[in-house]
Amino acid sequence: MISRLVFLLTLLAVSARAELKLPAIIGDNMVLQQQQANPVWGWDAPGMEVKVTFAGQTKTAKAGADGKWTVKLDAVPANAQPATITIKGSSTKELKNVLVGEVWICSGQSNMGFNLSSVWDADLDIAQAKFPQIRLISVPQVGTQEIQDDFKGQWEECSPANAGQFTAVGYHFGRVLHEMLGVPVGLIDNAWGGSACEAWVKRDVLEKDPRFAAISARWKQIESTFTQEAFDKQVAEHKEKVVAWGKARAEAAKAGTFFTAPAPRAPQNLMIGQGRPGNLYAGVLHPTIGYGIKGVIWYQGESNASRAKEYGELFPFMIEHWRKEWQQGDFPFYWVQLADYKNYQTEPGESDWAELREAQTLTMSKLPKTGQCVITDLGEANDIHPKNKRDVAERLARWALVKDYGQKLPYRSPELKDAKFDGGKALLTFDFAPQGLRTIDIDDVKGFAICGEDKKWVWAKASIIGGSKKGTNQIEVSAEGVAKPVAVRYAWADNPVCNVYSAEGLPVTPFRTDHFPMITDPANPNSAEAQNAKRAEDLKKLIEAKKKAGKK
Repeated sequence: MISRLVFLLTLLAVSARAELKLPAIIGDNMVLQQQQANPVWGWDAPGMEVKVTFAGQTKTAKAGADGKWTVKLDAVPANAQPATITIKGSSTKELKNVLVGEVWICSGQSNMGFNLSSVWDADLDIAQAKFPQIRLISVPQVGTQEIQDDFKGQWEECSPANAGQFTAVGYHFGRVLHEMLGVPVGLIDNAWGGSACEAWVKRDVLEKDPRFAAISARWKQIESTFTQEAFDKQVAEHKEKVVAWGKARAEAAKAGTFFTAPAPRAPQNLMIGQGRPGNLYAGVLHPTIGYGIKGVIWYQGESNASRAKEYGELFPFMIEHWRKEWQQGDFPFYWVQLADYKNYQTEPGESDWAELREAQTLTMSKLPKTGQCVITDLGEANDIHPKNKRDVAERLARWALVKDYGQKLPYRSPELKDAKFDGGKALLTFDFAPQGLRTIDIDDVKGFAICGEDKKWVWAKASIIGGSKKGTNQIEVSAEGVAKPVAVRYAWADNPVCNVYSAEGLPVTPFRTDHFPMITDPANPNSAEAQNAKRAEDLKKLIEAKKKAGKK
């Protein structure tokens, strides 16, 4: 009896303090996804009835024991006229300037997070960013293993005052949709530079899948050796290094000499960083899960390039995971393939970036409503963050405009359909080149390599059948000294020199016809991981041998 009384008194106390609360994703200036039911949620006193009124409809729900309530608004068509949502519970809130249109999440790592103020022609882009019907919201970078239900942020009308700090790819993608479709667009930016794919997946879900045992094992080892005390010591040492670096720079300036030493890099707390499995799912993604969206655009992969073989399973796994969490079916998911980057290769060979690109391409055949834009022509050899984001975004937008909005446009880069080897030559046939193939810059076809049974790659001579003005989708490839070719590769390098496009101007997708062991496959004895493991084992044996010799 006493315990029941205590419970009732506690409940009354909680109710007295409770108030209607809404997450940041539900607020003034937001855009609701048109033509589908949209969840609206928040918190109030347990048991409190909450009424949500919008566009002539009223939905009710009761707050649960944890205080959370959720309603689903009926689907409504796009509406550019500002409307109000009224929510009544223990108090009343009015959400003003609400529009209905198309909502997309802009996610990934730094090339998605790369802001508009840093691109080429940023001054012109920002000055033109007067789109009050495009609404922007950014999710702060919070890396944690604890599930977060909310974040600090708010929806804003797109303007020159705020567009510069928003994702450039996201902005240009949204701008194209808004101008082509004539409806409001909502953009949710949650990108985090340097993020690994596994950080975007719920930790326990990742650990239950045996395919990713190596990821779990690696991080359990990191976590077992991490201490806050050791990290604090690194921070203190870094401060001392920064002070010494500053003095050295000042002395160099006083002496009139060049000072080229880079500033000391700050230590990273891996526990709250963007690489730890589950961190970004819990801290960045979860607070937005369930919000009505049309789809996702994604630019990530650089951080996983050294593990491209693994990424071939991990990336589609992540997409499926997001779709299950959203409970909104197979929403569209479009990504940017890795750009060209790093030094040119003088001879054809292996490349982890090429293998990562292949993993991205193969994901399209594994999952429905997915697509990629190829940008092997938009990168910069000396900068992992190429500044041309407008073309990237517009290639992404082509996918959405065609596949989701019924537009008739070229949208997909040519892809290898078939390869036949005969008479010392390879005949390649391509899909998604309805008007044929062409070269750019020069007439000679560049980017192909070929090998025989010895698996020794050489640059190949290639030509478009009938010439680049005849509208064919076939290329013939051969090389002197390779009498019986068995495999062909195209644009297979970190920074490939390649120049074949569809007649409509989309670059051919990098490919290989072989299934030779990947350099990012740990099972391959020549892989970097296998070599590192072998060196570690050899070092361990050497140390043990020295210890035994010392005892004798």
